[in-house]
Amino acid sequence: MNFVEKKIVVIIVTYNGAKWLKKCFQSLEESSYKVNTIVVDNNSTDNSTKIIQSFPKIQLIQSAENLGFGKANNLGIQKALELGADYVFLLNQDTWVFPETISNLVVVAETNEKYGIVSPLHYSGDEVHLDESFETYCKRKTKSISDNIDEVPFVNAAAWLLSKKTIERVGYFEPMFQHYGEDRNYTDRILFHKCKTVVVKNSRICHDRIITRNFKKDCTQAKFRILAEVLNPSNNIIISYLKGFKSVFGLPKYFLKFYSFSKVLTMFLQLLGYYALLKFHFITIIKARRSYK
Repeated sequence: MNFVEKKIVVIIVTYNGAKWLKKCFQSLEESSYKVNTIVVDNNSTDNSTKIIQSFPKIQLIQSAENLGFGKANNLGIQKALELGADYVFLLNQDTWVFPETISNLVVVAETNEKYGIVSPLHYSGDEVHLDESFETYCKRKTKSISDNIDEVPFVNAAAWLLSKKTIERVGYFEPMFQHYGEDRNYTDRILFHKCKTVVVKNSRICHDRIITRNFKKDCTQAKFRILAEVLNPSNNIIISYLKGFKSVFGLPKYFLKFYSFSKVLTMFLQLLGYYALLKFHFITIIKARRSYK
């Protein structure tokens, strides 16, 4: 198959990521599939912008504030489509690709326009073991489509290939999310539009991170998990709110294995208050859900 005519634009959101950027950018330069790269910097306070500007082919969008993951990516996606992108490849700042990573994703994406999110295997920084969270997502796979392609209900957005058609069908990231949860909301919308999230096993990236527990972060992620439940367009609004309410109890119960009872009680009270706010924002929720259709 010949994909010479397909224009791929890589979008990377950066924030104080100086220690990773050179390796990430250099790996893209060595890609066998030539790409354009847009970097959206979320007002970094380290020397990230200097490193970005040392790669003259990269187009830099500098934000005056930290927009978070989704809204910053939306800026990049909009610019990529203006530049005539056939595909955008969303890539985290703390990752790097291999020469065949992108070409192998495009080969699969071109076989079926219902492949809404096309993701490689995510390895850890040692290039040997799978990223811990990614491995969990893979174990929940829906089915094996082929020896090389697995359908999964969710994969985090550290490396997503999205076609222009997918973006036109599904839309951009939901701006109600600040930093966590945007990718889960998007995969829910992919399913709503009868598309699939797939992992391509002959394509890989490395995600150089160490996953540690952080109570504040876990509380924030739990809140946005509830928001994702409430916004899920595959359920009617009543069912969505009921599922969100169920998560107010279920998520703290899950975290009992990591935190003391008093901390989990604090989380529960935070989630209960957050859920109450979502009920007050019913009209906003309705408008967001309608925009997905």
